[in-house]
Amino acid sequence: MAVFARVVQTRGFSAAARELGLTTSAVSRHVQRLEQHLGGRLLVRTTRQLAPTELGQQVAQLCQRIVEEARDIEGLGNQYRQTPQGKLTISAPVSLGQRWVAPLLAGFAQAYPEVTVVLNLLDRFVDMIEEDYDLVLRISRDLQPGLAVRPLQAVRYILIASPAYLARAGVPQHPSELPAHQFILFGYGEFGGDWLLRSASGEKVKVQVEPRMTVNNSLAMLTIAEQGSGITLLPDYIAAASLATGKVQQLLDDWEFEHSYAPRNIVAAWHPTRHLPLKARVFIDYLSAHPYHQTDQTEV
Repeated sequence: MAVFARVVQTRGFSAAARELGLTTSAVSRHVQRLEQHLGGRLLVRTTRQLAPTELGQQVAQLCQRIVEEARDIEGLGNQYRQTPQGKLTISAPVSLGQRWVAPLLAGFAQAYPEVTVVLNLLDRFVDMIEEDYDLVLRISRDLQPGLAVRPLQAVRYILIASPAYLARAGVPQHPSELPAHQFILFGYGEFGGDWLLRSASGEKVKVQVEPRMTVNNSLAMLTIAEQGSGITLLPDYIAAASLATGKVQQLLDDWEFEHSYAPRNIVAAWHPTRHLPLKARVFIDYLSAHPYHQTDQTEV
């Protein structure tokens, strides 16, 4: 198959033979055997060169694809025998990158000194092919079709407030008490103040809360909540450090959000037609080995 693909590309037996290190007669025999196997003519001779028939053109395209995949397989084996190296381009949402990924980069660089990380923090859709990323980190309820993905960690949305606010306004004991409180809400896309909560026992409660403030950045929402301005709803990785230091407290922790705020996954995604390079593989493994609740997160 590789021989026939090369004959079509070079438009001749002799040129293909020179490139492949074979005799012209050997190349001709390869093509004849393929024609006999397929039961159809693959090449016709013009005044100056060989040209593929309609069948030959289709077969050549498939043969070339097989040749390229065989090279990819060999390259994949080589990757496992080599040291991770080269530029690794990664995209991640802004808050996730600041809160979890960025604090890990120094340790990753020390472990893999030959890998150069390029991290772009973007709160928008990323086209992996057009923008040429090796990896995209995403937060998703579903694993997107069309991408190869590896789940890294589960994410929950949790209600938090500062001790000062709770001392002043009281601690809600049931979701039905939430509308009486002040809220800092995320002002973007599908997110809002219409919530459906489910308890561990299966009770479901629908509530609607009105924002005192609407903010389009999770870290800014956390800062405002720490200052005592109200209750906010954030991914647990955003609030983890502040919960650990007591700057905020979690509320209604035995209730789970559904719909827009349902539990999600942090996933690493890459294009399925590309073999995952070793530099990307070790980065994913490094993230998996350092969950955000174990990360030494500095204040941002």
